[in-house]
Amino acid sequence: MESFQKSILLPLILTALLPGLAFCYSITKGPSNATVLAGSEARFNCTVSAGWKVLIWLSKGSPVLTVTSSQGSVETTDRFTSRNYTSGDEFTSELIIHNTQLSDTGRIECSIQQPSENNFAFLFVQVNGSLLIKNSTLTVKENQTVEIVCEALGWAPAPDISWMTNDSVIDKSSYVNQQSPGSNGLHNALSTLTLTPTDSEVLTCLADIEALPSPQNASVTLIFDNSAAENEYSEDNRSTWVIVVAVVLSFLGIVLLIVVIVVAVRCCLKRRGSNYQNEIRKVSAEKKKDGDLDDRQRSGSENLGYIPEELWNTEQSPRLVSLPPKVSKISGPVDNLHISSVPKVRPQRRTDYPISPKKIRNVTLV
Repeated sequence: MESFQKSILLPLILTALLPGLAFCYSITKGPSNATVLAGSEARFNCTVSAGWKVLIWLSKGSPVLTVTSSQGSVETTDRFTSRNYTSGDEFTSELIIHNTQLSDTGRIECSIQQPSENNFAFLFVQVNGSLLIKNSTLTVKENQTVEIVCEALGWAPAPDISWMTNDSVIDKSSYVNQQSPGSNGLHNALSTLTLTPTDSEVLTCLADIEALPSPQNASVTLIFDNSAAENEYSEDNRSTWVIVVAVVLSFLGIVLLIVVIVVAVRCCLKRRGSNYQNEIRKVSAEKKKDGDLDDRQRSGSENLGYIPEELWNTEQSPRLVSLPPKVSKISGPVDNLHISSVPKVRPQRRTDYPISPKKIRNVTLV
């Protein structure tokens, strides 16, 4: 009898408990933290057991998407969509956030409208800024210390900067990193590398944040110049060439000056010679002209018995007194001759003329 009662009561108790078990569902796996780059997609999954009715997604405390067991997803914005998967008795809702922004960083919740059944995760949106080294090529000399600056602008969060040379990591003691806030919640970073190269090498600056699959990089090529002696030799050669050119130019200048002086002197002498020859020609022409005139004036016979007037007066011309009387060659009695008191004397030609004599010519034509 007691066993029969137990067999009847057990099904009744199970029947009474089944409706209560149907409302006993829960979140079996909640979302996980995600770190993404701004502009990309972020995905979160929430898995619940069978019997669920409503699932709500919240971003920073505000509902952004609702999923019901009867109607599926209810989307209110294009930036928040979902995909649904069913595996056995479990249901999985995937929240997709499109074109993530820096402002989307925060808490993402999955709720099934039951106490203590909310699961949440955090979304971290990061911004990949710019990275640059001003000089892509740099020439350094032996024993020369150089500073190379790598600048990262507009990052969120501020990136970790490191350096490599020829695929080898440079010790952190060789560079100094500085961070500073930028605009719109972004950050800037500056890294200064100081080294004394001993050979040509490629230096690479690396900037890394969690969302980047690989660090962003910028490179500079160092060209090591160990030809200091060659440079000095070339400088000496340059100096020597400068001196040689200066000497040659000076010599050419002196030669040119001498040539100019010689040409000028020759021109002056030639001009003077031509003037002198012209004067000689003029004098010769005048003399020839005077000679022709004298010849024309002397074309008649000269009267040898002509006595110039200046010789008549013996007192005025004492030179005639000393002249001996001319003996007459006329033959005949002396008594019949009448001798003049003034003997006829043919004077000699005077050769000494006054300094400025008057040219008086008396010609008697016979």
